[in-house]
Amino acid sequence: MEDPTMEGPLSKWTNVMQGWQYRWFVIHERLGILTYYTSKEKMKRGLRRGCMRLRGAYVGIEGAEEEATFAITSDGKTFHLQGKDVEEREKWIRALENAIKNVAQRNVGYQSQTVPTILDFDNKISETDAYLQLLVDQIKTLSLKIEDLPKDEQEIMSATMLASHAYLDSVKQSIVLLTVAKSTFDACESSGRSLPVGIGQIVLPDEERIVNSSPEVSDERAFFEESLPQGLEVTTGSFPGSSLPLPEISYSSSEDEDFYDAYENTCETPTPMINEAESGVHREVLATESVNGTAISPLTTKDINIDAIYEEGDDEDNVSLESHGSVIAHLVSQVKYGMDLTKVALPTFILERRSLLEMYADFFAHPDIFLRIADFKSPRERMIQVVRWYLSAFHAGRRSEVAKKPYNPILGETFQCWWDVPDLNVDKSEPAKDGPVPWCSKQQLAFIAEQVSHHPPVSGFYAENPEKRISFNGHIWTKSKFLGLSVCVVNIGEGVISVLDFDEEYTITFPSAYGRSILTVPWIELGGRVEIVCTKTGYSAVVEFLTKPFYGGKKHRIVCDLFQQGEKKSFLNIQGEWNGEMIGKWSDGRTEEFVNVKKLSIVKKRVRRISEQEEYESRRLWQEVTMGLKLNDIPRATGSKHALEDRQRNEAKQRAETGEKWVTKNFNKAGEGWTYKTLLKRRLDL
Repeated sequence: MEDPTMEGPLSKWTNVMQGWQYRWFVIHERLGILTYYTSKEKMKRGLRRGCMRLRGAYVGIEGAEEEATFAITSDGKTFHLQGKDVEEREKWIRALENAIKNVAQRNVGYQSQTVPTILDFDNKISETDAYLQLLVDQIKTLSLKIEDLPKDEQEIMSATMLASHAYLDSVKQSIVLLTVAKSTFDACESSGRSLPVGIGQIVLPDEERIVNSSPEVSDERAFFEESLPQGLEVTTGSFPGSSLPLPEISYSSSEDEDFYDAYENTCETPTPMINEAESGVHREVLATESVNGTAISPLTTKDINIDAIYEEGDDEDNVSLESHGSVIAHLVSQVKYGMDLTKVALPTFILERRSLLEMYADFFAHPDIFLRIADFKSPRERMIQVVRWYLSAFHAGRRSEVAKKPYNPILGETFQCWWDVPDLNVDKSEPAKDGPVPWCSKQQLAFIAEQVSHHPPVSGFYAENPEKRISFNGHIWTKSKFLGLSVCVVNIGEGVISVLDFDEEYTITFPSAYGRSILTVPWIELGGRVEIVCTKTGYSAVVEFLTKPFYGGKKHRIVCDLFQQGEKKSFLNIQGEWNGEMIGKWSDGRTEEFVNVKKLSIVKKRVRRISEQEEYESRRLWQEVTMGLKLNDIPRATGSKHALEDRQRNEAKQRAETGEKWVTKNFNKAGEGWTYKTLLKRRLDL
């Protein structure tokens, strides 16, 4: 048997153990395989644990640079490995890449019978994105170091920065090309057409093929047959001029070492369908037009109850955006990592059928939990109830598993709604005429939101209940960034809960939102550290919204700790999922279900009919866009969206020419934030 190209210890991730385990790896370049054993002694005895073919394999870096992790993938199987340090990882990567390259050169004439899968494309895209993240961090570090240099040296280094950004653009373009190739492959596979040359196969003229004959075929056959698990078949004649047997697939001889990646399989992409039987749209729809092969409905606004559409949930929850892959890929190619997306025109089909102002109203989808804050007699109990409401406030705003973007509100746009609160009898004879929703009673929870600034985009929103003497005033500036295969929306701002009977104010901040896997089936998660503080009582809470780690872990996790004034140890720890069950553990050891949003009924918000709304109210303003999206008529939705945006630009231009300043309707600027003009506290003090 030939000497190995390289051998040594590495850690290998195993799924059942959910951790890293010591293994002894060996690269046999001439044989074109990577094998591993449970120990060096087992290697000497020939007790192999698994084998991976190097032909067609690829190596990639995973995780943070300092973690020394990397992966090798072949035949749809991935080994996730870790060296003792970054230097060792680099040695293995170089050795594997050289071996893979030499194996490929030795077998240039080989016509591959192995067709890639969607998972292969997904793996490669994920790997490339990992390189992109690593490169961005390195460029940021380099930029900071250059800033500390003298000015003349900075000018010298400017060429290096330009080259770095050019390389960054190349990696980003690779992601786009991979996505286009994946879409082409998927389309060909679905329709039964042949793949274009170059995808999954190598075809060369006969005179360019290199024939390799091995003098030690029998030894190599014996080596492979020893490596194979019992019952695994092999094929012969894999190399031209040779009868070298190769395993049909790369394998690990124990099933418990299969690795399940952090992402879901998104191969299945259902066709978008119009739900014809939903409330308010119960009629026969015959598609007589099509745009780019997509059926659209001939119905008009007059034929459909537009109010009912807003009351429905999204019916595209399971629709993959891969059907629009080329558009998304083109968009990705036009933006740079870290770019602010505020001014980027996003394609209409990724929009959710409602305004961002309406989404903020969903913070109060459980109005009874919010109002109950004012019922508790002790500051400790009130703080606990504030946290209970806060942790239950996010799930209702994410109506779909697929991440979609609400409409960007235009300047001056408003949204009003109200809720009937369970267990509170509504006295319609006492409307709160001076409140944010004049036709509401004092027992109902009233809400109003307004887009108070366009650059930067800032929304103000306010809710109150005069009966309980409690209100909420908040503002959020959304700042979005492109992160390669994700989009991050940073929610800058704060909210203040005022409990008037106790003269208390609770200040809260908001987590960031992430749209993940934007080139396939995007999904949303929340991330970041937020605080809830009551200055008067000294009670506080810290909430960590945890993003999903690459290795294992769950989505949507939160960890929350509550503190009383002067104490460093929390009296209550809460853990769970913000869209599911959250368990509280008290400092005395007691454990209980703190809140489970899956068991809570969402109280439906009430909104005036569109025919009764003013021109700049959200649902009336966006009704044509909403109708186009509902009927899958994207050109109609896009045209209506552009008309609104053009009107906003023209109005801004006219104000600039005349020197006119924009005047908000319901909110005043207050320092860095915005405050509702007629707060409940001010009205009651009059």
